[in-house]
Amino acid sequence: MITVRKTIAVTTSRRHKVVDEKEVVPGTLPRITRLMALAIRFDELLRSGRATGLQHIAEIGHVSQPRVSQILSLTLLAPDIQEELLFLPRMKKGKPQISEKLLRPLTMEMDWEKQRVLWAELRSGPRSKQDRS
Repeated sequence: MITVRKTIAVTTSRRHKVVDEKEVVPGTLPRITRLMALAIRFDELLRSGRATGLQHIAEIGHVSQPRVSQILSLTLLAPDIQEELLFLPRMKKGKPQISEKLLRPLTMEMDWEKQRVLWAELRSGPRSKQDRS
């Protein structure tokens, strides 16, 4: 019988990595960016079979099935719109200009060209009352 002795270091506490100040990016990702990434992840879980359906994802995420549907509807956006949502700049303060609720009409439009027109209007911001008349 051969006995091998080796010293190993085991720690029971979590150690935090020291991060160089240059690596820290100020601000937070917009909520719509996080939701878009989540929608892509949900879609991947469904396609791979790791999730059996929307109710399964809802149970895992501790949200309602209709909320999962709302989030998943973001995957119906044109790929270039999805990419823009994923790469929105970080926010330092204030409310985001784009929300998931504002994007719902776009997700109901199946024509990507029409989506792009609606997206351009949404990105330009709210119009004044004079512009509407």
